[in-house]
Amino acid sequence: MLDKISLPSKEQALPGRAQSMPVPESHTVNGRGLQEPFPDNMQKAMFGMGCFWGAERIFWQIEGVYTTAVGYSAGHTPNPSYQEVCTGMTGHNEVVLVVFDPTVITYPQLLKYFWENHNPTQGMRQGNDQGTQYRSGIYTYSQMQQDQAEQSKLQVQPLLSQAGYADISTEIISAQPFYYAEEYHQQYLAKNPNGYCGLGGIGIAIEAV
Repeated sequence: MLDKISLPSKEQALPGRAQSMPVPESHTVNGRGLQEPFPDNMQKAMFGMGCFWGAERIFWQIEGVYTTAVGYSAGHTPNPSYQEVCTGMTGHNEVVLVVFDPTVITYPQLLKYFWENHNPTQGMRQGNDQGTQYRSGIYTYSQMQQDQAEQSKLQVQPLLSQAGYADISTEIISAQPFYYAEEYHQQYLAKNPNGYCGLGGIGIAIEAV
């Protein structure tokens, strides 16, 4: 068994299962679907910012975001459960899938929300939440997104350094399979307005690239 701040290898990871998680028909807040197919003009983004409850709430409130969902990605175990992810033995991160209209909000503008609303320098934790599933991550769906994410990181690091923060630990990689989290996690803070949210901003305004 690994400690919860070390990523397991594929061989070490839990085996998972072929059966996917049941997904609610519609978003609790906006009533739109959580699964594809999405309207043809929509694009996808995926972010890890710590506990996915608070991360999802940030994005569903943004004009131009069509729908959001929380799940697990960037690990090895197929169709993991929340309990399995929390062991640290799946390699997955808690992530939010963001489906957006690029004619209303651009990917660089979404990156601004990403950087400003969590601390991307904390490695395998976010605030008091510690473990590999709380790491900072940007998971890209195109070379353009990859380039824009890497450019934004270069822009943000000097601002963080000037404010006394450490080096950015955010992983920026191509999007891996997205496994939907359990129904009760979807739009959790809409269902539980006083629920836990461990996200904290960095107190720095970031310009969209």
